[in-house]
Amino acid sequence: MGLCKIKGINFMFSNLVCRLSGVDKLKRVGDLTDKDVAAIHAVLENPFSKGAPSWMFNRRKDMETGEDKHLLSSDLAFAKDNDLKLLKKMRSYRGVRHMLGQPSRGQRTKSHFRKNKGKVSLGVKKRPDAKSGKT
Repeated sequence: MGLCKIKGINFMFSNLVCRLSGVDKLKRVGDLTDKDVAAIHAVLENPFSKGAPSWMFNRRKDMETGEDKHLLSSDLAFAKDNDLKLLKKMRSYRGVRHMLGQPSRGQRTKSHFRKNKGKVSLGVKKRPDAKSGKT
């Protein structure tokens, strides 16, 4: 499996990283030399300095700093979690929808998102002193 087909990585961004680092995108991960790994690492650390377009970054116009970034792994999860906490704290519409477990992007809820409405027991509950159905 080539480097651009690693599960969980955006294919466009991985192709960009391969192109900017000068590594063949069809090369297997086990066949990479230390020089190739260092080149990929340098691009991943600061893609903007290597010439990556800002529209490919996963964190554009950061709320705190206002700059374009591309975060990886736990940094991305941490930033997303903090954004959701901020939305909930300021009680914005999206934050309230996240608190209630409802969709926040305008989807309809009449026929979907049933998992958020709680367990619905179906059928009739027997009384403890009821007789069995066979007589």
